[in-house]
Amino acid sequence: MKKIYLTLFILLSIVFSSNSWASEYPTNDVCFKCHKKEQFLKGKSIHQPVKNKRCDKCHRPHASKYKKLLLVPEQETCTTCHKKLESKILNSKFAHDPALKNHCIRCHNPHSSKYNFLLNSSVQATCKTCHKKILTKKYQFVHKPYKDGNCLKCHNPHYSNDPRLLKKNPNQTCFSCHKKDNKLLKAHNGKTPKGECLLCHNPHGSNNKALLRPIKHKPFAAKNCKACHAQNAPKDEELCLQCHKDNLKTFQYTHNHLLGGYTQNTCLVCHNPHVAETKDLLVASPEHLCSSCHTTVYKQKREMLYFHPKRKFCLECHKAHGSNHPAMLRADGNKVCSRCHETQGKFSHPVGEKVLDPRNKQPMTCITCHEPMGTNYKYQLKMSGEAALCLECHKNY
Repeated sequence: MKKIYLTLFILLSIVFSSNSWASEYPTNDVCFKCHKKEQFLKGKSIHQPVKNKRCDKCHRPHASKYKKLLLVPEQETCTTCHKKLESKILNSKFAHDPALKNHCIRCHNPHSSKYNFLLNSSVQATCKTCHKKILTKKYQFVHKPYKDGNCLKCHNPHYSNDPRLLKKNPNQTCFSCHKKDNKLLKAHNGKTPKGECLLCHNPHGSNNKALLRPIKHKPFAAKNCKACHAQNAPKDEELCLQCHKDNLKTFQYTHNHLLGGYTQNTCLVCHNPHVAETKDLLVASPEHLCSSCHTTVYKQKREMLYFHPKRKFCLECHKAHGSNHPAMLRADGNKVCSRCHETQGKFSHPVGEKVLDPRNKQPMTCITCHEPMGTNYKYQLKMSGEAALCLECHKNY
């Protein structure tokens, strides 16, 4: 019995002593015998583990199955400490793609930096690596934060409840700098603006004064406010149809956007009656506009491994106003897909009017088996292609 206790005591002593050694061994002092200190401690921002001489917080001192001798895969390294931030990113409506996929080092240096927040370069240069088209556009009139390259004045680089990753809702963002005073009232014909500032103003810049967006609705351009704001004017989409009668037929389908249950003028959900960036007078880019309502679809893309590479161009496959096809597709599931995938359906699984899905007796199309909005299976299959998907119909196998 004494021998057992003695053996146990020795083992515990070894464990505790080895733990103590392990916690003290891989400090910066040891690491910097080979790794140049200047390389990791340059700049005014130093990552806390580096500052605390704790390289072992992220790296193993001897061997690892991950690159750079990391304790865990690179994409999991940051979230081992930054769990609160990870939770906010995952639970937000919209997340910045690098943040969502844990590609932290696209923007941040894991050791030290001469820039705030351990950024690899200045805020503007960091954002420009991906958003080059937006940040190199030239305007006659430029918003000061945009001119100064201060993207973080308005945007949250990780997550937001707004598809544009704004820190606050649009008007709160604007009025954090701009005052609600007589100057504002005068610019809006003596009335307090009720809508969203960004519907009419470009927050980056414009070739028009007051950063007004370039394309003007004809009544607005003619300063004919009464054309739409007359006292007896209709309050619903009938107002718009007084001039745009031909557009009514584009909604007269089984599936359409007039059936959304809106209490306001449905047209104004997507279109701006004053000014916009496009000739369609859309209130935002198609991707941002669609995702503002179809948040579950946007979330599906975020959480799935595979999705259609052209998914951000919604109107390539969907009709904006109405269609007789499910999901307001431009045509049936075969014709829409075969515009790009020309050979599909000719040599693979039979599809078409004569091939019925035994589960619902509907014609088989590409989207019977594929889900372009996002899945966890290769080729955007709805279920595993190994067996599960096929057995949905071919049960005898």
